[in-house]
Amino acid sequence: MTQLNHKALNQFVSQRWDEAITPALVDYIRIPNKSPAFDPDWAALGYMDAAVDLLAGWARTALGGTPGATVEVVRLDGRTPVILIEIAGDSDDTVLLYGHLDKQPEMTGWAEGLGPWVPVLKDGKLYGRGGADDGYAMFGAITAIQALQAQGGKHGRCVVLIEACEESGSYDLPYYVRHLADRIGQPSLVVCLDSGCGNYDQLWLTTSLRGMTGGVLDVKILTEGVHSGDASGVAPSSFRILRQILSRLEDENTGAIPPPAFNAPIPAERVEQAARAAASLGDEVFAKFPFVETARPVDSDLVELILNRTWRPQLAITGVDGIPGLDSAGNVLRPHTAVKISLRLPPTVDAVQAGSALKAMLERDPPYGAKVSFTLEKAGSGWNAPPLAPWLSDAIDQASMATFGRPAALMGEGGSIPFMGMLGESFPQAQFVITGVLGPHSNAHGPNEFLHLQAGKNVTAAVAVVLAAHFAR
Repeated sequence: MTQLNHKALNQFVSQRWDEAITPALVDYIRIPNKSPAFDPDWAALGYMDAAVDLLAGWARTALGGTPGATVEVVRLDGRTPVILIEIAGDSDDTVLLYGHLDKQPEMTGWAEGLGPWVPVLKDGKLYGRGGADDGYAMFGAITAIQALQAQGGKHGRCVVLIEACEESGSYDLPYYVRHLADRIGQPSLVVCLDSGCGNYDQLWLTTSLRGMTGGVLDVKILTEGVHSGDASGVAPSSFRILRQILSRLEDENTGAIPPPAFNAPIPAERVEQAARAAASLGDEVFAKFPFVETARPVDSDLVELILNRTWRPQLAITGVDGIPGLDSAGNVLRPHTAVKISLRLPPTVDAVQAGSALKAMLERDPPYGAKVSFTLEKAGSGWNAPPLAPWLSDAIDQASMATFGRPAALMGEGGSIPFMGMLGESFPQAQFVITGVLGPHSNAHGPNEFLHLQAGKNVTAAVAVVLAAHFAR
């Protein structure tokens, strides 16, 4: 095995980021290539194609003249495209490196001078939508491979797959995985760069991802709005009925989701990892969130907060309809109230079954005979990583020490990456390295999203170290 010079490796990666990756990400952030769930006209508007062309063009330039390297944009009728990059290795043992290029919508609340499509470099961060989540992934994957090659290091055959539908639940991806099955092969290692990190001081490995189900709950009690002074006390409020129904699902005093259909046992190993992560992070477990001055988290126990975020179901109301804005709210008993529900699920709960149970629970026995409907919009199961092979456990710590100067840390993530569950089923013997740069205050999906540039560099170099260890195992 070639002994890597970690200082030279880090320098190669840092220079590539400064000279080629960061400028490309600046151009990428300017493109409003929202995921199809948020932009039904994505195909006609052309923003997705612009982002694909930008990334594919960069990859072709970076890999130009590299023997055994190909870059292809693959398109299936009616589906978002994918970028497929194949890089020959020193063995046919395949590594699959994954990322996505579609983005969440704009969101309000951006600070002055910042915006979703306005790239701003400030204090070592690149602000704007999609840089961290996770436009950097393709650039990082290619650079990690080339940094290893620059030192004469060996690696297996690498396949880089960049999709354009992740933020919509990756509903197009299964079609591409089947279509490209022969070219993807049977990877023994999967590297995903779309996850989070507890801090920017060490490499974080994601051990699990929650699933999600949700949709629109609509409560109708009247056919039209009526004067509240006339009808209140006779006709029930649709909002009160909605509250009653949601209480079947959530304890409003604690936020707990008691029904067994949405819960799963937490493995002892994950509890131990949560305790170690809490010891490493301290109050940053909750301090990274923008609480108002007098607010506090739901629990004072840091381990419980981590388990809440990674292994327990949680409800969020992400949208509302039927309620006018404050400036147009007359004295009217409204005919209906509708809310969009997002229910995060433990990693091992089947999301399809949970979605069916959720619909049945919300629609049964409507109070006052109201017309209650729940339209299921999404159901994506989570993922629980297989145990780390000894070689990978050692490689993760070596990679973290070589790039961050601290040992690696392991923790579950509260979000979903649908591709991971799909790959876990398709490649049950594979090892997984799920990592990323979505750390404190990076605020993916929200306002003021940023990419921590040094973390991006360090994660890129860490992947190179893991690829070398994978070949040598």
